[in-house]
Amino acid sequence: MRTVDDTEIETPETTASSPFLRTGDLAAGAATSQLLLPGPARVPPWREQLTLRGVAVAAALGTLLCVVIHRLNLTVGVIPALNVASGLLSYFLTTAWRAAAGRLGFGRGSPFTRQENTVIQTCAIACAGLAFSGCSASYIFAMDRKTYELVGPDYPGNRVEDVKDPSLGWMIGFLFLIALLGPFAIVILRKVLVIDYKLAFPGGTATALMINSLHGEKEADLTGKKVHCLVKYMGLSFGWSFFKWFFSGVGDSCGFDNFPTFGPEAFKNTFYFDFNPSYVGYGLISPHIVNCSVFLGSVISWGFLWPFITTQAGDWYPDNLSSSDFRGLYGYKVFVAISIILGDGLYNLVKIFVIIAREICIAQSKQCDQLVQALQDHESSKPLMDDKLQTEMFFKDSIPTSFAVSGYILLAAISTAAVPSIFPQLKWYLVLACYFLAPAVAFCNSYGMGLTNLNLAPTYGKIALFLFASLVGSSDGGVIAGLAACGIIMSIACSAADLMQDFKCGYLTLSSPRSMFVSQLTGVALGCIIAPLTLWLFWTAFDIGDPDGEYKAPFAIIFREMAILGVEGFGSLPKHCLQICCTFFLASLAVNLLRDLSPASASRFIPIPMAMAVPFYIGAFFGVDMFVGTVILFVWQKVNRRDADDYAVAAASGLICGDGIWSIPSAVLSILKIDPPVCMSFRPSSASR
Repeated sequence: MRTVDDTEIETPETTASSPFLRTGDLAAGAATSQLLLPGPARVPPWREQLTLRGVAVAAALGTLLCVVIHRLNLTVGVIPALNVASGLLSYFLTTAWRAAAGRLGFGRGSPFTRQENTVIQTCAIACAGLAFSGCSASYIFAMDRKTYELVGPDYPGNRVEDVKDPSLGWMIGFLFLIALLGPFAIVILRKVLVIDYKLAFPGGTATALMINSLHGEKEADLTGKKVHCLVKYMGLSFGWSFFKWFFSGVGDSCGFDNFPTFGPEAFKNTFYFDFNPSYVGYGLISPHIVNCSVFLGSVISWGFLWPFITTQAGDWYPDNLSSSDFRGLYGYKVFVAISIILGDGLYNLVKIFVIIAREICIAQSKQCDQLVQALQDHESSKPLMDDKLQTEMFFKDSIPTSFAVSGYILLAAISTAAVPSIFPQLKWYLVLACYFLAPAVAFCNSYGMGLTNLNLAPTYGKIALFLFASLVGSSDGGVIAGLAACGIIMSIACSAADLMQDFKCGYLTLSSPRSMFVSQLTGVALGCIIAPLTLWLFWTAFDIGDPDGEYKAPFAIIFREMAILGVEGFGSLPKHCLQICCTFFLASLAVNLLRDLSPASASRFIPIPMAMAVPFYIGAFFGVDMFVGTVILFVWQKVNRRDADDYAVAAASGLICGDGIWSIPSAVLSILKIDPPVCMSFRPSSASR
């Protein structure tokens, strides 16, 4: 998972991409795959890998992924790692483009190579990555008036002066000032991380394996079936979401999203299946342990903890508070979730620092070679030949160090001068401090992702949030300053790690680093416009932040509360809340430690605290949906393992993307004030007597 926001994809052909597997487990997934590298004569020059067709496809795919990521951020806050799905979707869209152009008489254009596929995937992920980091709804909506009102005007440290509503002008300008620095901050270290340290980057390796298989001659028939599966489930998901809309009525109590699957009492505690194809899709592509962890978190929180605290109303907190008052049950939900997230994030941060320090010391030793052997040796008969060819292509089109350094300094200088005009609370010297810290953060996050596949950009962002909020203080706008600094650090850390992972993917597909770098910058530039536009679509079309609505923006509340804690401390928490939070914080550390100390045969059954934290605040329905997805995958694997291995990612991607595509016409209907014609609701039979 990407800490609070990202769940890694697991499929039989990309099992190695799971961040929760140990190094020894990676061999099983990687050894079954083959790189299927093309001959050197068929590798196009770097300029031919960049095409207008590719940019157009990447822009369309990036828009779709931005919609999907924003929707997830605004509903449950958990984002699947979309690299593998992006590679498959870019293949499907480009082949569809070529087929349509041929039928219209324009010609099919230049051949579609694995290098162009890799470049398109890089560009699309760079664009969509801003929806997760620089334009994340988590910190942007934490600044708005709705979140301020939900926290409460009387809440200590929650000042009306610390409100900045989203607008296209400042969001687009802010992103252009901060987002382009990430690639420049890390590009000079590509040789160190990919060649010298031979880091695995499991997600990039899995994406490369899939792209190479899609373009392999032996896999042509299977590729066509995967594309057909993707289209079929995308159509089913879109059609089902459209069908559900007709019965969703006006308000928040209508439709299949409020179906009391397990009875009215369970429904009151959010235990129900809401027929959401996206969430079922996440269950299909997430590791079983992630899905089971989410479900376990649902049971602990909504099955035991919250019902118990509810019985203490009138003693621990006033019993006449609204459901969104932080002095009551709502406060316990938010702060317990924060404590688990921080415990898991800080543990993994320290763990990665320890791994980095250890591996740097023994980078040339036999132990380091053993660490990455499972992912590097795909076939014992050809690793030396493949390594030589890959290394030759990787060095063929270099990116001058002077260009990278001067580009970073220039962009940092412009940003340092301009960002305070958008956020006056964040003084120029604080912005400059962010850019002094950013290269170190970018390296740590990239190195950590290379070793563990964990993207800890949100964790680094939260640390920056606390640090800068406390430095500025409450009276000088510490809340806004902390949130803005969080956005800067998250954007740089995330884009740097994504680029390095894409370099690994390009290394394995013989794609030029220069084309990858240009593609990354192109994707970031597109994302600076597309990510705010798609976020603005949700902002104008839906009631964002309503605790009882579909788009709760759950982590907007959490991020604002964390900023307030940074300037005010813990004195405003409800009774016994601090003790409960400390208990869950320590439990999160202990469970993580137990996972690492246990043998592999046992650790795969130990839950993941970060995944468990999500339903504590969101609700148990999300855990139910993901558990349904994992049950479907489990049964599928038992009935026909090969089919599940081949088509699980395609089916899940179709379910997620079809539902994501429906968000666009749904938003348009909402803007046009066109309401669903039917309200389907449920009530106990005794209530009708």
